Amino acid sequence: MSGPRQPAEPPSGAPVPGPAAPSRDPVTGLVRWAAFSCLLVPVVLLWCGTSFAGTAGTALGLAAVTGTCRLLLRRSERVAARPPGRGRGVRAGRRHRAGRRARGGGRHTRQNTPVG
Repeated sequence: MSGPRQPAEPPSGAPVPGPAAPSRDPVTGLVRWAAFSCLLVPVVLLWCGTSFAGTAGTALGLAAVTGTCRLLLRRSERVAARPPGRGRGVRAGRRHRAGRRARGGGRHTRQNTPVG
């Protein structure tokens, strides 16, 4: 019986293989799991006896939801990565009219009331 075996050493200068580093981007990991589910769910549905048309519709729906979620997650990352205060100018709209006095609710003090 011989002693414990030593692992073979890689030649000098060669990269040492190690465990795969986990993805640092949480959105990428989430989208990968969603894509895996988009593939797994139709297979399970077919295995359980669901019609091919129903399975195809489910797969397309899952793919659409996954794609939309990916777009929304990426957009929220871009918005969160913006420096504070950028892109927040004066908004022009119904309630945000620059240079005009706000009109609406409250008590009017004009003398335009009907005599009665």
